Amino acid sequence: MDKYLLYPGCSMESSAKAYYDSLIKVAPVIGLELEEIDDWNCCGATEYLGISLTPAYSLITRNLALASKQVHNNHTVVAPCSACYLNLAKADYYMREQPKLGRMVNESLAAGGLSYTPGSLDIRHLLDVIVYDIGLETVKSKVTRPLAGLRVAPYLGCMVPRPDYEHRWSDHEHPVELDLLLKALGAEVIDFPLKTHCCGGHMTQIGPETAFELIRRLVSSADNYEADLMTTVCPMCQMNVDAYQGEMNSFFGTKYHMPIIFFTQLMGLAFGLDAKELGFGMELVSAKKALGKIGIEAPEPVQVAPPKPRKAEGLPMPQPLPRRTPKVAEKGKVKK
Repeated sequence: MDKYLLYPGCSMESSAKAYYDSLIKVAPVIGLELEEIDDWNCCGATEYLGISLTPAYSLITRNLALASKQVHNNHTVVAPCSACYLNLAKADYYMREQPKLGRMVNESLAAGGLSYTPGSLDIRHLLDVIVYDIGLETVKSKVTRPLAGLRVAPYLGCMVPRPDYEHRWSDHEHPVELDLLLKALGAEVIDFPLKTHCCGGHMTQIGPETAFELIRRLVSSADNYEADLMTTVCPMCQMNVDAYQGEMNSFFGTKYHMPIIFFTQLMGLAFGLDAKELGFGMELVSAKKALGKIGIEAPEPVQVAPPKPRKAEGLPMPQPLPRRTPKVAEKGKVKK
């Protein structure tokens, strides 16, 4: 099988390390060969696009330009992170749809000796590649320890299935790809109605009350359906619902205990791999009890220091640059 180019993104080295560790473990089992893009940089997440379009798209597209120089027979770039996937796909799409933007981005890239031809790469999410290229039958054939008896809520978050520029997903509100994969692992998949609802993103820093309500809806729904855990494809979703579940409980006076685990971790368990090597124990809401239900021993989460108090004013918001007033010189000339 041809190599896929991997764009890991920043979170895979930090908050989503369990995602990266489990991906590296399960990829060779299913024959997924990944080659990391050399010298990749941050995609800018979501904020930069709201400040200045050309620098933001140039930052994103630099990764595509690097990938286009490294590509082999397979012109696919795989992004495990939902925000990274969306940004890369968005940059490719808008460079095609808005030629002026494409020219401006390539002018910026030229300063570093790079350029990118939009449409020359196929940008896909990891889940998409596993389900439609590797195939569910291949996944199922590698299962040695079925997750029978484990009730799982499949949670994709809001960034993966839409806007869906290349029409890849089965449905934008209720896609079935993650459900089908989990069923191939032997898990009992609940019909989770909020699978594409927002986790709140960075609202935990800007408007915590709003964020806590969004997190509560997700966890409450999964709990009402008697899920043992939620599994996700998105580092931001995992971090929000896991790290802020305690604060959400304090805010509402609830006592939810819903582990939030990456889907690649569950794949590794079904393939018979060691839970600790798959990143279990890195989550804050322990999955130990949930996995104990199916006879799998998981490490307790590492104790971490409580979060620092949030500043009352929230995150600093970008401010427009002061408008320069031209000075009028003699004879009506404008002095710079």
